[in-house]
Amino acid sequence: MSTGRASKGLMTVLGIATLGAMCVASPARSDEGGVSFWLPGQFGSLIAVPNAPGWTATGLAYHSSVKSGGGKAFPQGGEIRAGLDADVDVMGFGPGYTFDTTIFGGRPSVSVLGLVGHVKASAEATLTGPNGNEISGHRTDTLVGVGDLFPMATIKWNSGVNNFMLYATGDIPVGDYDPDRLANLGIGHGAIDGGLGYTYFNPHSGYEFSASGGVTYNFENEDTDYQNGIDSHFDLAASKFLSEQVHAGVAGYYYQQLTGDDGDGATLGDFKSRVFGVGPQIGYFVPAGEMQAYVNLKGFYEFGAENRSEGWNVWLTFALTPKAGP
Repeated sequence: MSTGRASKGLMTVLGIATLGAMCVASPARSDEGGVSFWLPGQFGSLIAVPNAPGWTATGLAYHSSVKSGGGKAFPQGGEIRAGLDADVDVMGFGPGYTFDTTIFGGRPSVSVLGLVGHVKASAEATLTGPNGNEISGHRTDTLVGVGDLFPMATIKWNSGVNNFMLYATGDIPVGDYDPDRLANLGIGHGAIDGGLGYTYFNPHSGYEFSASGGVTYNFENEDTDYQNGIDSHFDLAASKFLSEQVHAGVAGYYYQQLTGDDGDGATLGDFKSRVFGVGPQIGYFVPAGEMQAYVNLKGFYEFGAENRSEGWNVWLTFALTPKAGP
């Protein structure tokens, strides 16, 4: 196969914006209230392939459904809440820019992502209130609002079939957040995340493999005196180009909290979390005049969760980038 639309048009659709923003919409994921900054699975195929210089745009739609049994308890808003379930629908959009200059031979990019969404969250019971009182009863909260802002900077290198990436991202906590509410679209605190990625892509055989990993440092939530521990995450993807425009394969992730939660609000101790996910993916490149469009659909089934609800999630991402020159 040729390298035209399949290789020169490759883009950072899965890395150009901090899709981890969507984890703030799920109150049953990890850390305080089951909520982490990084959403596992946000990086995937072709993540380390450099963009052509110029402006880019990224859009996404995301749905997640997670459940935990009544035996699982989560600290949230100064309370201990059991049996957290959530259904999340989020849409996001973000501009980005890839510079024509290079840094140590790598091509830098910057981007930012904003979100809007709908969250429905419920808890079977609130076991302990802020004053130590026993409280019980089912509760459901629904929220339609906006999420935090998520800037990202990357540097990417290409050497034949090998591509490398360094990235840094973070959370600007401006989204809808209330510590007394089950459903939130903001996480209530800032965070910094950084890591690296690699993509093997052979345009002659049509095979590609991508891997990325990083760590997250969380700042304290001043509303609840709770500080999430340091988190680690690994995203993997492999696919085969069936034509110059279409590739299909599998993707997976592993999320592991490295250090325990801290602060006066961390009444359940270190509360380290873990989860695995795996599922299929398909991507499609579409010529769009002077630009190159790309659509990717992937889904994950979660398993092996610890201090975290399990479920499934589906991603539909879209990116528009400049075409690479000859």
